[in-house]
Amino acid sequence: MTDPVHVIGASGRSGLALCRSLLADGIPVVPVVRNPGKWTASGLTGEVRQADLRAPDALRSALDGASRIVSCAHARHTPAIIAAAPASAVLVLLGSTRKFTRWPDAHGNGVLAGEAALLGSGRIGVMLHPTMIYGAQGENNVQRLASLLRRLPVLPLPGGGRFLVQPIHQADVTRCIRAALAYQWAGPNAVVIAGPEPVRYADFVRAVAAAAGLRKPVILPFPAGPLILAARLTKHVAALPTIQPQEIRRLVEDKAFEIGPMRDLLRVEPIGLAKGLALTFAAPHG
Repeated sequence: MTDPVHVIGASGRSGLALCRSLLADGIPVVPVVRNPGKWTASGLTGEVRQADLRAPDALRSALDGASRIVSCAHARHTPAIIAAAPASAVLVLLGSTRKFTRWPDAHGNGVLAGEAALLGSGRIGVMLHPTMIYGAQGENNVQRLASLLRRLPVLPLPGGGRFLVQPIHQADVTRCIRAALAYQWAGPNAVVIAGPEPVRYADFVRAVAAAAGLRKPVILPFPAGPLILAARLTKHVAALPTIQPQEIRRLVEDKAFEIGPMRDLLRVEPIGLAKGLALTFAAPHG
């Protein structure tokens, strides 16, 4: 029988998508979650183990006997996972391309620290750094943008949306994780995973609108400073999705990445944006 895959954060978006994929192929999973009730509500099977990543003894107990470990939790928890995991276990951890941002924050710094911990550990495995993930059940990237487009006749964007993005569909994230589990890694590694090619953010917005069946948006070039101030007010406007100021800042930097290692090592060819968005809006979202 195939060794089970221990999945930390199994009840989150990427964790659930991975577990569904593994179980569909008859591969057993051991969900490691903080809230077992959330896992039970998913309707999936597995010998659930409860652990808080900040509780070393509980985490060590949850990972006891593990040969393959996937963590869909934030990369900041990498040191705790390394300390708790059996020495022979293969580690596949999710990071984020936020580590490349020109606007450092706790999220990006946590990813950098987690990657450094893995690369310095000598452990066998990889940290996968996805770009913006869309297409998961309940995701709030594409769906929130579509919600905003339904309400605003004009969308103001820094630079008119000329900066690049390269989002990745959840199905490709799952395929990359599974490929990483099967790959024979030599020591610790880090690999960026992204969509097939970068697109201007304005074109991304238009593609989302088209896939959601909305009118073509009017995009207005606008300075980033006033938009950052306006973003702070969205939390007080019930009709609009909340937008964080740092999200506006990240719209003024290119997020385009070379994915040769993703293609060459993992053998994953990501689906195009149009197909990914069609799948996203064809699926139910909660």
